Amino acid sequence: MLNQKKILLGVSGGIAVYKASALASKLTQLGAEVKVLMTENAAEFVTPLTFQALTRNPVYTDTFDEKNPKKIAHIDLADWADIAIIAPATANIISKLAHGQADDMLSTTMLATQADVYIAPAMNVHMYEHPAVIQNMKQLENWGYHFIEPGDGYLACGYVGRGRLEEPAEIISAIDRHQQKDLDLQGKKILISAGPTKEMIDPVRFFSNRSSGKMGFALAEAAAERGAEVTLVTGPVSIDIRHPLIRRIDVVSAQEMYDAMNEQFAGKDIVIKAAAVADYRPKEVHTSKMKKKDGDDVIALERTEDILKSLGERKENQFLVGFAAETDSPIEYGLGKLKKKNLDAIVVNDVSRAGAGFEGDTNIATYINKLGSQIDLQQATKKQIAMQLFDCILRDMKDDPI
Repeated sequence: MLNQKKILLGVSGGIAVYKASALASKLTQLGAEVKVLMTENAAEFVTPLTFQALTRNPVYTDTFDEKNPKKIAHIDLADWADIAIIAPATANIISKLAHGQADDMLSTTMLATQADVYIAPAMNVHMYEHPAVIQNMKQLENWGYHFIEPGDGYLACGYVGRGRLEEPAEIISAIDRHQQKDLDLQGKKILISAGPTKEMIDPVRFFSNRSSGKMGFALAEAAAERGAEVTLVTGPVSIDIRHPLIRRIDVVSAQEMYDAMNEQFAGKDIVIKAAAVADYRPKEVHTSKMKKKDGDDVIALERTEDILKSLGERKENQFLVGFAAETDSPIEYGLGKLKKKNLDAIVVNDVSRAGAGFEGDTNIATYINKLGSQIDLQQATKKQIAMQLFDCILRDMKDDPI
């Protein structure tokens, strides 16, 4: 699974750094392209030259050492990676990530990456058991970071206990197993809608909403990364997405989205309507710009066709998921929508909460299935929320209890 993967290896300062050099070597031998980030303290144990020789790539240690003036190094690295690994991960770097602190090349890059991040801690047994460290690790797990537990044994400090960096071969095996799990949507055909719609008033003006499309695009990207064949029907957004398993269909109006979703519905395994579609449109669309006049004006509106209801009526074997963005009594309204539109599940979020809703990069949601079981998804990036939603959907499709 790691062959030809682009792997970012973050190395923080501890005696276990010597194992990180063996890890870099094994990853390279498996066919991965490895780039290494080191903290200043890590370089006190093993020189950057060692990692450069093992990976045949430059080693990054300084945020301000911009090797290519056309790129911001830490952002370029963050975007480049398919997988990120921090090994060894000290209590310090774990704390930095848990608190959003970015004061060196490693922490800055790791906070910027959207890749899967695997953390392999290594520290004194009492440090590992300290409540602050435990809390920080739990926080990172809630955000979607993956931990590779340290082993038990003799530690450099003289203690015997848990805290020894896992062996490189075991780290690779753990990541390989997890990456294989991530292909659990392989063979599935998924239809997703995203973004807003625009309802024209005249050639200049339109009605729309604040949807950025980020949640729908995160769902499409997550599904494709897990092996699904994705059709993404999107309203007008400024997001680009490129993946061989994603077919993008661009629409503008609610009617165009209705037509596209119904046309693509047949033969799909999972259908997720994440788009924020206009409920109303102007009865009359002016062919020339409306001129300003004295006093108030009124624009008559008519209902658009209900996409989700139409899909619920047509549903055969599809697992149909809706979204409910609410500001008042979100769970109550979500449950009503779930039943009324014949859905298998609904994702409810209170868009008035900080960290949730339109335009932002994070979300907070509650997943509810048709049996009424609820899963609360704590604040995380929209990509991480998307991954958690597919975990919920797959459990329900297998009739496993939540």
